[in-house]
Amino acid sequence: MIDDFISFLNRSPTSWHAANEIAVRLTGFTRLSEEEGWRLEKGKGYYLVRDGSAVAAFRLPKKKMRRAVLLATHLDSPSLKLKPIADAGGSGQISQFFTELYGSPLLHTWLDRDLCLAGRVVDKAGQSKLVFLKDHPLIIPSLAPHFDKGNLDKGLQINRQDHLRPIVSLSREKPLGLAQILNEEPIAFDLFLVPLEQAAFLGQQKEMIASARLDNLTSAYAALYGMTASEAQDDALQIALFFDHEEVGSGSYLGAESSFLSQTLDRIAFHEGLSGDDLFSFRSRTWCISADAAHGYHPNFADRFDPKNAPWLGDGVILKTNGQMRYATTATSAAPLIRLCRKKDIPLQTFASRSDIPSGSTVGSIVSAACGVSTVDIGIGMLAMHSIRETISTQDQILLCKLLKEALHDARES
Repeated sequence: MIDDFISFLNRSPTSWHAANEIAVRLTGFTRLSEEEGWRLEKGKGYYLVRDGSAVAAFRLPKKKMRRAVLLATHLDSPSLKLKPIADAGGSGQISQFFTELYGSPLLHTWLDRDLCLAGRVVDKAGQSKLVFLKDHPLIIPSLAPHFDKGNLDKGLQINRQDHLRPIVSLSREKPLGLAQILNEEPIAFDLFLVPLEQAAFLGQQKEMIASARLDNLTSAYAALYGMTASEAQDDALQIALFFDHEEVGSGSYLGAESSFLSQTLDRIAFHEGLSGDDLFSFRSRTWCISADAAHGYHPNFADRFDPKNAPWLGDGVILKTNGQMRYATTATSAAPLIRLCRKKDIPLQTFASRSDIPSGSTVGSIVSAACGVSTVDIGIGMLAMHSIRETISTQDQILLCKLLKEALHDARES
């Protein structure tokens, strides 16, 4: 499982690549289209992809559908994105690209790294294709301390407009712009800077994994594993949603605030013959597990954590709570998860942030409010969240995969 997870990470530099990997790995599932009519069979698995970067995968129950177990995750990560007019020209012989922030990346971690471009490109014929341009490395060099001696203790103060332009080329004879790298002039593109460094094990016994985009490919892979490793149930729909744009607020055609989930649920309900009271009852019996990265205890910054609610890497899956409902967890939505973990001997920790440090957020509260379903937020702990290279516990990832598989086996009845 873990070696396959490493492969998934290395093949998923952007949300489009991750969505494609999920589609490829959904063996035995039939692809559907939102634009066409559906023909669904009891006990069978299906999936659909919206605009290349949001995926819904589901398996119908073998008998009458009464309820659902829903896994909600996202595929995007904080990054640096090329602006529409990307070629910045350069000073003398140095060619560069203009970038802008996508989400809230930890900026200093993007400096002095081997980078390249990845994403999707639309050609002159209107065809969209994925690109991962490993043969054209880029770099954003930091400033030598000799030029910034007044800020040595504070570190480099990074200006988002001026200091995040990667160096593309030093060639005077053949300036290297985006068209030259792509070998074509695209009509449009969504391209991001991504690291060339691959995922790797750390620690004496490979007990840690370091990689880009662990937030939130840890949860996406676990949800995918759960869907492919589980079997159809008698009366429960099994469904996993892999959204895009969570890192920028989810308010898009591909995000958790979109119609993607509600329309998918309604179409499934229609084919299952649910309407009126039956449809509302079905929604009320649905249980959602929102899975996203969590903050693991950082020993160098112990004062940033609540002393009793700080989860440790390697100590299991994390139940996330927040008094302002930034996470959707309530006592009643958490109880089935707690019972399941006890029954299956899966270690479960709790996380609550310090009362003077705001909590993060994820798709859980959005899905819960929009669809009217009971939702619990979970994840596994990581260090350096939003860095270009984050770190998790290998064992925690294994436990998350196990938990989401078991959750699809009617955890609410456990």
